[in-house]
Amino acid sequence: MKFNKWTVALAAVGVVSLASAAKAEEKASAIATALSSTTIGGYVDTSAQWNFGTGNQNLPPYKFNSPSKADGFNLDVVQLRIDKPLDETPWSAGYRADLWFGPDANTLGTTSIISGSGPSDFALRQAYVSLNMPVCNGIDWKVGVFDSVIGYESVESPNNPNYTRSYGHSIEPQTHTGVLASYRFGTAFSVMAGVANTVGPTINERASGGLNPAGATKAESYKTYMGSVALTAPDSMSFLAGSTLYAGFVSGFSDHTAGMAGTTGDLTSYYAGATIATPIKELRLGAALDYLDLYGVAGQTWSVAGYASVQATEKLSFHFRGEYFKDSQQFLSNAYNTSMGGTTAALFPQQVMAFTGTVQYDLWKNVVSRLELRWDHSLTGAGAYGGTDPTTPGSLRNAWMLAANIIYKF
Repeated sequence: MKFNKWTVALAAVGVVSLASAAKAEEKASAIATALSSTTIGGYVDTSAQWNFGTGNQNLPPYKFNSPSKADGFNLDVVQLRIDKPLDETPWSAGYRADLWFGPDANTLGTTSIISGSGPSDFALRQAYVSLNMPVCNGIDWKVGVFDSVIGYESVESPNNPNYTRSYGHSIEPQTHTGVLASYRFGTAFSVMAGVANTVGPTINERASGGLNPAGATKAESYKTYMGSVALTAPDSMSFLAGSTLYAGFVSGFSDHTAGMAGTTGDLTSYYAGATIATPIKELRLGAALDYLDLYGVAGQTWSVAGYASVQATEKLSFHFRGEYFKDSQQFLSNAYNTSMGGTTAALFPQQVMAFTGTVQYDLWKNVVSRLELRWDHSLTGAGAYGGTDPTTPGSLRNAWMLAANIIYKF
């Protein structure tokens, strides 16, 4: 073995032995080899937000929105990712851990069921072991805590076309503790299927007995099931090449007080979406339909949204989203009201139209910089937004918001 000059010098004066130095360098080399394929990345997400008018206690209840962000400067979240992806070898293995720090970690709601405390400014977003089984084209497994299999928008803000989230994203499941398998039949068709403890994001939560804060009485064998399919247009389909259709579902028990609602029960989420290439190279379209079936609760909660993105120049792009949201179950109203400490459930309209326009200009390297204008409009004829009391609905039918979003990705 070849030693460095400092090791040889220390051995010469009797401070270390060459045998012990050899063992130490072997261990160091093994550690370096194990870490050589591990990557560290993430982002720092900041914003400045102006909500038009006065009295911002009752804001539209989409995810990651709250009065604490209105009319000021914000640190939204810091994400740290430690990742060793699967390689091309058979029986390869890896892992991934996404750690969140900051105010948005409270909304994430993954705090372990045995932690004995509520949400905090720290959260595990994902933490799983990834495994490959060389069966046919290869089955990839995730074991641990992972993102849901459905949805058009991502929990990660930099991956979305807009700064704010849609209502559809807000009613979707978010993370699960369980096992997920994915398989690709070819370049055009892939599937995912999994089983988890519950629909909700709380890590290690169960649908039965003492490991559920609601004291659920499901059988110990009761689990949550999920699946999705993706169909991608091949190169032979002209300008549609690369367009993708998605469909999926998640069904099981959810303690919504740990996530985005204020009740407990069985829940099934259905999703269908598409990303669509167009004859205009700079223009891409998208669509998403989310439907929530909460057993035992009257009414419907669903959303339909359309997206359009225009890459005007290498650095300048425009992104638009229009959405209709119906919440007869008051799903998001309950969630927002509970998180704000209010006592009145029906704070918000049961039908909403929302329009969002975002301008993004990539001036700095590794930085997402965008300006966004959003309008939420009540279709029920009743005031809902504004005011200073979380127990009383506001008097405004329109909520306007202007935000600047700066994200550094590393």
